[in-house]
Amino acid sequence: MSPLVNYETRDGIAVLELHNPPANAYSYDMFRELDEAILRARMDDGVHVILVRGAGDKFFCAGADIEMLERSSASYKYYFCLHANETLLRLEHTPKLVIAAINGHCVGGGLEVAMAADLRVAAAGGGKLGLPEIGLGVLPGTGGTQRLSRLVGSAKAIELMTTGERIGVEAAASLGLVTEVLSGDDFTESALSYARGFCPPGRAAKAAGYIKRAVKTGSEIPLESGLALERELQQQLFRSDDAAEGLAAFSAKRPPSFSGS
Repeated sequence: MSPLVNYETRDGIAVLELHNPPANAYSYDMFRELDEAILRARMDDGVHVILVRGAGDKFFCAGADIEMLERSSASYKYYFCLHANETLLRLEHTPKLVIAAINGHCVGGGLEVAMAADLRVAAAGGGKLGLPEIGLGVLPGTGGTQRLSRLVGSAKAIELMTTGERIGVEAAASLGLVTEVLSGDDFTESALSYARGFCPPGRAAKAAGYIKRAVKTGSEIPLESGLALERELQQQLFRSDDAAEGLAAFSAKRPPSFSGS
């Protein structure tokens, strides 16, 4: 059986490709492979950025396999959603920058996967984005109700989810749901080029990962606790090779050459 998540590394970028044609719908098996791929990228010191994309050029991911859900018991569906939540939390907790490269339609659980990334880039004039689960009589159950409201505000999130509206890439960018709109001519290369901008030697990738952790965790705890977390992460960075290089380069008035360590 061919893998449901293809894994490769390019120039310090781990590319995790959801692969289940035609719409890259996900199942428990796919999420188990995604979970393993996240851990693989996390443990690889040569990986500085994680990029998640869908196979092909029409769908990032259309969400969960509806036929699978229809024939599954309520208990199975509950544990399926629980594991999906755990997998996406693992993605968020990984102290490396995660970019979702939205190469086509990104709806339902597919958008929930993308929202667990730190940054979302999409092809200009590409597919639609939305959480249409209300049409199935359910709610977005893989983090959609929580992450969408944090990204676009509660009122807009409620509107989008209760209407089930699907919006274009440009409209998603205006809401802050999409971080950057890239050329659709060779979107894969545009997305990889964007990701390389966060890799050494030009960028201190370890610092980027710690910024992510400070923001993600700090936004959920009291300010004083967030400041304590920030200090601890900063202290770890002060001991890093990249901090030594950055400070030395600044003093020498030259561009830094970071190693990611």
